[in-house]
Amino acid sequence: MSKPINPEKMQEEFAEFFRSKYGSDTPVPEMDLGAPHDGVPTSKDASEETIDFDLKPTELEAFLRQYVVHQDEAIEILATKICTHFHRRKYESAHPPDEMDLGHIKANILMIGPTGVGKTYIVKLIAKRLGVPFVKGDATKFSETGYVGGDAEDLVRELVREASGNIKLAEYGIIYVDEIDKIASSGSSWGPDVSRSGVQRALLKLMEDTDVDLRVPHDLAAQMEAVIETQRTGKAERKKVNTQNILFVVSGAFSGLPEIVRKRLSRGSMGFGNEPISGRSTEALFRRVSTSDLVEYGFESEFVGRLPVIAQLHELDAEALYDILKNPNSAVIQGKQRDFAAYGIKLEFTDEALREIARRAHKTGIGARGLLTVTEGVLMRFEKLLPSSSIKELLVTREMVDEPQKKVAELFFEQSFLDFQRKFLESSGVTLEFPEKSRQWLREQTGGDPEKTAKFLRDALNNYEYGLKLAGKNSLKITPELLKDPEGYLDTMVKQAYAAKEKGTKNKNGNKE
Repeated sequence: MSKPINPEKMQEEFAEFFRSKYGSDTPVPEMDLGAPHDGVPTSKDASEETIDFDLKPTELEAFLRQYVVHQDEAIEILATKICTHFHRRKYESAHPPDEMDLGHIKANILMIGPTGVGKTYIVKLIAKRLGVPFVKGDATKFSETGYVGGDAEDLVRELVREASGNIKLAEYGIIYVDEIDKIASSGSSWGPDVSRSGVQRALLKLMEDTDVDLRVPHDLAAQMEAVIETQRTGKAERKKVNTQNILFVVSGAFSGLPEIVRKRLSRGSMGFGNEPISGRSTEALFRRVSTSDLVEYGFESEFVGRLPVIAQLHELDAEALYDILKNPNSAVIQGKQRDFAAYGIKLEFTDEALREIARRAHKTGIGARGLLTVTEGVLMRFEKLLPSSSIKELLVTREMVDEPQKKVAELFFEQSFLDFQRKFLESSGVTLEFPEKSRQWLREQTGGDPEKTAKFLRDALNNYEYGLKLAGKNSLKITPELLKDPEGYLDTMVKQAYAAKEKGTKNKNGNKE
C-alpha cells in the first residue's frame, strides 16, 4: 500500500520542479491543496438543482415583445422552440431513461441576420427570463482541439462558472456562438479551411452528447492537484459536464448565402407563373434556405443536421430604429438616462431628436448598434460638462443632434444668466431680467463663452446689490445701455431715486403746511 504524500512536501517538490525548469527566480504561487483549483468550479450536490420550468411559449413571446421590435417571426420561433426544449428536458427527467433514449434530438437553433439586428440581445433576454446560465463565444476565436487558439470546450467550462460551480444547473444552460458563418469552409483541403472544418467538428461534438472534463489537460497546476488528490484519497475525481441538455444557439450574417439559394431556385424554376428568381429580395431568399445551401456554403452536413431550427432576423430600416428608441424599454435610451441620473440630471428626448438619431444610425450600416454610437456622439460633451454645472434637466432636441457642439455652448451661455440671476436673487432679494437684445450684446462681447459671460456680469454688477437697495428696487431689467456703462447707469439710478424721494418729502411737507 502506497504511503500518502505530505501536502507540504508536495508543495516543495512542485516549487523545486518549476524553478529547475524555468529558473531560480521564477515565482511559484502557494496552492490551497485542500480546495479545488481556481479554474475548476466546485460541483454542488445534484439535489440542489431542480428543473422547475413552467413558462409557456406565448408567455416568453410576450416578454420578448416588450423589448424587441420588428422581429416578430424570429421571436415566435425562438420562444416556441426554447420553451419546448426546456419543457421536454423537464418531462424526460421525470421518466425512466430507457423510455427516452429514442428520438432524443435537441432543437439547437441557427439565427440568420445582419449585424446589429438584436441576435445576441434576444438570446440574453431569454436566458435572463428563464434564469439559466448563459455564455457567449465568437466562432472565429476557436481552433480545432489540440491547435493554437481557443478551445470550444472552454464554453462549457465557462457555463459552469456562470452557474457558480453548479454542474447540474450548467447542464441546462444556453451556449450562444456568434459569427458561425466565419468557420464555413470553402471546400479546399489545405490552409485555414482545415482548421474551420476542425472547429465545426469540435462544436458538433458539443452540440450532440459528450462529456467535457473541467480540468483542462494543459493546465499543469490542475493536473498537479489531481495527483495530490489521488495520493490523499486513493482515487481522482473527474469533474465532467454532460452537454446532452445544453441548448446551443448559433448565429451569423451569412454574406453570399442568398446567391447560393438564388442559383438553386433558378435551376428548379420552370419560369411559368412564378416570380422571377432574380427579382427576389435578400430576405425572401434567406427564407428559402435549405440544408443543401448551408452545405454548399461550407458547413459539414452533420453540423447542419444538429441545427434543425432556423430563425431569420430582418434588417432594420430607419423607421424600425426609431421604434426601438421609442420603446419604453429601449436599452439605448434607458442606458443614457441612467448615465445622466448618476449625476442627478434628468434626461429626455424630443420625438424629432429620436427620429434624427435613428436616421443617422441607419446610415452607419451597423443596425441597432449605430443607435448607441450616434447617441453617444451627440451627448458626449453634455455628459462631460453638465455634472460640473447647476443644470439638472436636459431636453435633447433635433438642433442638439444636428449641432451638439454649438448647442452645448448655447446651453451654458444661457445657463450663465440663470445662475447669475439665481445667486443675485438669493443674496439681494432683487430679480434681474435679461432681455434677448441684452443677451445678444453680451454674446458679441464674450464670444458666447459661458465663463467669460459669468465674469463679465460679476464685474459689471458688483456694486448693484448695495446700489439697488439705495435705489429701492426689487427688480431690474438689464439693458445693453446698462451693460455698456454699469457704474454710470447705477449712479444715475441712485441719484434719480434720491431726487424723487426728496421731491416727495417736500411735497408732503408742503401739503402739511
